[in-house]
This record gives sequence, C-alpha cells and structure tokens, in this order.
Amino acid sequence: MTKKRIGILTGGGDVPGLNSVIKSVVYRGAEIGCEVIGIRRGWEGLTHVDLNDPASKARYILSLNRENTRTIDRTGGTFLHSSRTNPCKMKNLPNVLQGHKFEAKESTKKGVTSTVYDVTPAVMKNIETLRLDYLIAIGGDDTLSYAAELDRKGMKVIAVPKTMDNDVRNTEYCIGFATAITRAMDAIDRQRTTVGSHERIGIFRVFGRDAGYTALYIAYVTAVRCCIPEYKVDLKHLIDVLINDKRNNPSNYSLVILSEGAEWQGYMVKEYGEPDAFGHRKKMSVAEDLSDEIKRTTGEETVVSDLTYDLRSGSPDFIDRLVAFTFAGMAMDALEEDKSGLMTAINEGRYAMVSIPDPELGPRKVDIASMYNTERYRPRYDQKLGLPIFLTRP
Repeated sequence: MTKKRIGILTGGGDVPGLNSVIKSVVYRGAEIGCEVIGIRRGWEGLTHVDLNDPASKARYILSLNRENTRTIDRTGGTFLHSSRTNPCKMKNLPNVLQGHKFEAKESTKKGVTSTVYDVTPAVMKNIETLRLDYLIAIGGDDTLSYAAELDRKGMKVIAVPKTMDNDVRNTEYCIGFATAITRAMDAIDRQRTTVGSHERIGIFRVFGRDAGYTALYIAYVTAVRCCIPEYKVDLKHLIDVLINDKRNNPSNYSLVILSEGAEWQGYMVKEYGEPDAFGHRKKMSVAEDLSDEIKRTTGEETVVSDLTYDLRSGSPDFIDRLVAFTFAGMAMDALEEDKSGLMTAINEGRYAMVSIPDPELGPRKVDIASMYNTERYRPRYDQKLGLPIFLTRP
C-alpha cells in the first residue's frame, strides 16, 4: 500500500470508546506508513475551517501521531471533539463561506420549514486541499448519513458506528452501547435503596429518541418495566402495573425505565429549543410527565431520575474497548485493500463490513413482536435459542 493520508472525525454525541478507535487507527497507520489527520469538531471541521488562516487551521485540523494519542484510550469522550453539523443542511453559512454561492433548498421537519444550504462543494474542496485519500467517519445515523453523501460524491469513506442508542442500521452493535447499559444498571441498583427507603415509584429516563434499545436492554438486565418509542402504552394499565408491583414488593416500591421518546396513547412528548443541524429538538422529560400523572391519579409519591448524559460519560467498559479496537482494525484492513463506501459492523454475532446505511431508512427500531411484551411492559426473555449475543439481527 502506497503512503496515504487518512482523515478521521467523530460526530454527534460522545460515547465511551471513540478514543480507542482514534488511537488504533493512528497506531496502525504508523505501522503501514500512513499519515493520519484529525478533523476536529466533526463535520464542522470541514465546513468552518479556513485552511489559509493558521489560527483556523489549528482549531480544526490536528496531525495525529503515536505521541499525542498514546494515552487517549484510557478516557471517554472524544479527543477530537464533536458537533452536530450537517453540511447538507446548513441554516447559516460560516464566515469562511460568506459570499460563496451554494445550492439553497427548503427543509421541513415536523411542519417547520426553513431554508438551508448544501455546502458539500466546500467540504470536497477542503478534503482536496488537505490531500486526504480516505476519510474515517465515526458516528451515529445522523453523522453517517453525511458519510454516505460523501461516498456518493466519490470520496473514499469508511464508517464506524457509535451511539448509546444502538440504532444504526446494518449492524447489531454500535460503540458506546454496552457501557451505557452497564452505567445504567449500576445507577438503578444504587438508587433502589433510596426509592425503597421512601416507598416510592422510581422513574428513570434514558436516551432513545426514536428507538428503545437502551431502555429495553437496561430493563432486561435489571428486571424492571420499560416503555419504548416503538409502542405507545396504555397509561392506566401502566400505572396499575406499577402500583401492583409496589404493593407486592416487600420494600413497597416499584421501578420503570422510559426512553426519552416513549409515549402513551393520547400523549406526545413535548419538544423545546431550536432544531439541531439534523432537525432534532430537545425533548421535554416524559419521566416528569408520567410522575405528574401517577401523583394525580393515585396520590403515590415518585422519584424521577434522568440517566441520560451520565451514561455516555467516562471510560469504556470491556465490550466497548474490544469492539472499538476491532472496528478500527477492520477499517484499516479495508483501506489497505482499497475498499470504501463500507461500515464496520457486527452481523449475527460476527464482525463484518457492510454498506453504509441508506439515511432515508432512518434509525433501526426494536422488533416489538420478538423483543417486547406489550402486556407486561417488559423485555421478552423467551425464544432466544440461536440468536447472536446481542439478541437481535440488523
């Protein structure tokens, strides 16, 4: 393999394991004579950078080597930082692009229409100026949707899936998922003592805007009820179940886990704030709303705990380190073989290289029939023989 220049970036929310991918790519690159260029702050690094301005270049471009990445895998977060920039749908042009002409189009999300610009030509120009032969993009379905766009434009891209929601299509596992489940399991086990001491109903909110994998798998390993976005529960039945759990518990408490996008019949999660670059607004807490309903209809006291950001913080567990290092090795194998347009993945429990998902398909969803008991609001524990370790297929 001739010497290549490889760009690498992380986009969207941080998760434990990102730094393991970055370090492994750099170390493998050094072994095979490749130069690795870190693109800082996700896709923003390729839209906002002024490569003629040393200060701007220093802000967004970082040459990576064994020395400056030697210890980064020991911590969580992303050494390269991140953003939620979508170069296809930019509402406001950065200073460096002011005065340039870009395709303008209207973008509608949940009834709100706005004018956005596709600055992909500027991204491609910066890639050319940086002399990048390949780009490794690490992210969830939003970040990888733009990786798919660059692949269509002819840029050689390898994608690495990460998200604690575990909802990227074409793979059973995304970096960050196991650590999030482990953190939630520990937090819930600790908080049982407080909820039980006060004989209340404990309500835990976790991430999961469109898919309920995080809530479902936390419930699976903690034996707790859960509500997920894929199924609208019956509020009265849910409250009755929680009250019955409480009465049948010697410590007189009960617990339920809610995805942030979970809803019940006749209810829709409220949103607030400006949409991000991918059209997502922040969601109000469905946990607080459920708490209000429980108090109003039963008089029972509740404890509400938001486990969202804490679950993506800190260093990765064994599984996320293992998968991160392996995904990095697979990405570099693909580059050595001059392959592109692919994503690292786990399929049927085995490592695989697959197509970058079609962004039009949206996130991967929980299969209700095989994974969720709609009467008991619990995961299904039966009929697992023959399934891969993470119990799903992409």
